[in-house]
Amino acid sequence: MAISFEKAFGLHPEAMLVRDRRAQVLAENIANADTPGYKAKDIDFQQALNNAKARQSGSVSRTHEQHFNISIARSQETMFRNPDQPDTGDGNSVDIHRERNAFMQNSLEYQTSLTFLTARISSLKKAITGGGQ
Repeated sequence: MAISFEKAFGLHPEAMLVRDRRAQVLAENIANADTPGYKAKDIDFQQALNNAKARQSGSVSRTHEQHFNISIARSQETMFRNPDQPDTGDGNSVDIHRERNAFMQNSLEYQTSLTFLTARISSLKKAITGGGQ
C-alpha cells in the first residue's frame, strides 16, 4: 500500500516553504530599516496557502492524455506593505517593531509546522517498522 505524502503531511511542507521565504523578506526589511527610500515588503501567506490548497486538491487535471499538463504558478510574489507610520522624510517605510514582531510570529509558526512534521514522520516510521518498543 503506497503512502500519499500529501495526505500524510497536509499543507505543512508548503507552509514551511512559504514561511522560509517570508522570513527572508522580513529579514531584508529589518536589515534595511535605515536605508533611505527602502519600502517594506511582505508575502501574503494566506494567498500562498490558498494556492497550495488549490494545487493539492487537483483543481486542474488532465482528462485526456493528449491534453497539456497545467500546473498553477506559485504566487509568492512580495508585495509592498502600506506604512503604519508617517514618512520621516527619508522615504523608508520600515517599522522596525512591526518587522521584528512579524519575524518572531513567522518563526514560531515555522517551528510549529516543523514540530508537526517531525511527529508525523516519527509516527509513520513506527507504523512501518512495527512500533519498536
